Amino acid sequence: VGDKVMVLARSGLWQEVVNVPASQTFPMPEGMSFEEAAALLVNYITAYMILFDFGNLRPNQSVLIHMAAGGVGTAAIQLCKTVENVTIFGTASASKHDSLKESGVTHPIDYRTMDYAEEVRKISPKGVDIVLDPLGGSDTSKAFNLLKPMGKLITYGVANLLTGQKKNLMAMAKTWWNQFSITALQLLHQNKAVCGYHLGYMDEEAELIRSVVTELVNLYNQGKIKPKIDSVWPFDQVAEAMRQMQEKKNVGKVILVPEAPKEESKKAEN
Repeated sequence: VGDKVMVLARSGLWQEVVNVPASQTFPMPEGMSFEEAAALLVNYITAYMILFDFGNLRPNQSVLIHMAAGGVGTAAIQLCKTVENVTIFGTASASKHDSLKESGVTHPIDYRTMDYAEEVRKISPKGVDIVLDPLGGSDTSKAFNLLKPMGKLITYGVANLLTGQKKNLMAMAKTWWNQFSITALQLLHQNKAVCGYHLGYMDEEAELIRSVVTELVNLYNQGKIKPKIDSVWPFDQVAEAMRQMQEKKNVGKVILVPEAPKEESKKAEN
């Protein structure tokens, strides 16, 4: 009782009071803010398990990170930097490239004006060792084709389904139609791996998740990872917070808090 904790839950956290099993709570490290704690678990567990458990990231390898300025993207960049001499390709709109370079991305690519696959091949003709794919649809096929022999593609989302504030049935149909499909025999001939990851379906793996969180807390305490907060919004501005992501303005995590920070409240009163 009274411990400051980070929590994992599949849904239901956008409210003032939540009830979660004790097994889904993790003590916050000393010096960590609540905003950082809210930004840590989902993104960093995802990035860690994709890169190390599935991706087996090793020194001197190369990684393509899509949506590199988002929550999982920024976590993945920091985790890549814990391994020696990893080359990071990161896709994001041009306005975010300076920030990406500062955070450690070797080659930022503007996916809006360039074919990212062509840009990767110009620099690395053989492709990359690992692709993190949150996009789905035809981008998963492009990712697979970008892999070097013994390369690994980890798909963990279908962001191509989301094109704005409302469901777009055409986008959903197009993504479904272009969804990547491959047989075991084709994999055998290609010498490549395809993995699927969804943290929301790991509810039964408490020990596994706890071991990952322990490792992440160690990295945080060593100063090797630090959640990047884009902006903090009170609950009554949830629409604006969502718009920040939908319009792809964020660099790092968009955080919701029950009430406006006190300094802002005072400014509003003045």
